Amino acid sequence: MNESAVFWSRLLTELTLTFHIIYATIGVGVPLMIMIAQWVGMKKNDEHYILLARRITRGFVITVAVGVVTGTAIGLQLSLLWPNFMQLAGQVIALPLFMETFAFFFEAIFLGIYLYTWDRFDNQKKHMLLLVPVAIGASISAVFITIVNSFMNTPQGFEVVSGQLVNIQPLVAMFNPSMPTKVAHVLASAYMTSAFLLASIAAYRLLRGSNHPYYKKSLFLMMKMGLIFSIATAVIGDFSGKFLAEYQPEKLAAAEWHFETEEAAPLILMGFMDEEQNIKFAIEIPYLLSILAYGNPMAEVTGLNDFPEDEIPPLYIHYLFNLMVLIGTAMILVSVLYVAGVWRGWGFIHRPWFRWVTVLGGPLTIIAIEAGWWLAEVGRQPWILRGYMRTAEGATTSDQVDLMFILFCILYLVLGIGSVVVLRRMYRLNPIEREIEDRMAEMKGVGR
Repeated sequence: MNESAVFWSRLLTELTLTFHIIYATIGVGVPLMIMIAQWVGMKKNDEHYILLARRITRGFVITVAVGVVTGTAIGLQLSLLWPNFMQLAGQVIALPLFMETFAFFFEAIFLGIYLYTWDRFDNQKKHMLLLVPVAIGASISAVFITIVNSFMNTPQGFEVVSGQLVNIQPLVAMFNPSMPTKVAHVLASAYMTSAFLLASIAAYRLLRGSNHPYYKKSLFLMMKMGLIFSIATAVIGDFSGKFLAEYQPEKLAAAEWHFETEEAAPLILMGFMDEEQNIKFAIEIPYLLSILAYGNPMAEVTGLNDFPEDEIPPLYIHYLFNLMVLIGTAMILVSVLYVAGVWRGWGFIHRPWFRWVTVLGGPLTIIAIEAGWWLAEVGRQPWILRGYMRTAEGATTSDQVDLMFILFCILYLVLGIGSVVVLRRMYRLNPIEREIEDRMAEMKGVGR
């Protein structure tokens, strides 16, 4: 084992996943938002929603292009940085990896057709039908890549003979115990994050002085979608807690700083831990951890002291869990207030301070997504394939990984800055006011 190679391999993989997950989340969630916007526009015969779908699609293409590059980097790094893991488990994860690629191309083909057939259908319903395979392809792509991750957490569907995986049953391996909750949580959180990101853009434009109905409608629609999917994410998160209690109790105990096995276990929120593992300034809620883990306030929850010391995940995942839950809860509250405020006519939701809260919701949900994925990956440590191969055992022994890290840092910096510059320029040069004027003139010309 080359400790330096292990360190840089882990660091580069973390960097790549952290950067990629932004574009992957947008890639999964935005197609559904586009389809909903166009459907609402046709249902209400409202051109603003049609244009919303059109404008989102243009920006979405840019994020897809970047996502392709970062996704390719992940595949490359699996082979270069984790060759021992791929040698052991490659035959098992090959099928979902192939299916993920197939789903992406399926999505990309119909996205291209959808993008280049605007105004070429007399019946807009036919054009909207092209979005169905785009949304399905994006979601199915996420399903298959998440299956790979879930297999790493709860591997099954094979036998181990002389250190090799044999008698592999691909479908059994794919439909492993963590697959249902992990896939559902990834999809719901991607839809939620995309909705709040689009809502934050609309709120920002309103703050900048634009009082156009387009942005007001966009904000209301996306806040409603964000509310629906944030509640769904929270509900699925509860199921995830019960899954962890049964299949990865050490991860649950580490995330909750639960050291002693006990009944009626309390839930520890916030706080911090010193070097002697003394917990300070935390909020302790009686019985809640037992309820979260088993749905029973008197249930016994296994503590960290019952696990081998070298199999306990890093305890800082508690902060990641708290950050994820805090942001998710805050966004449910913000979206409830906004949607209820529109329906009830509350004036404060139009105040600048509340608009700024809505604007911050977009970046905050991205942070929550990052915290969730860090929690999932760091919480699996020290395993790369839980129970079979440790992370250090799966890594390369090359001395050049630090150089790769620098090169990929440069690549991600260029991609990140480039995508932001292109998107800002695209929308700044074609504001909604001008596009609506051009659209009206075009429709009048057709009418003549």
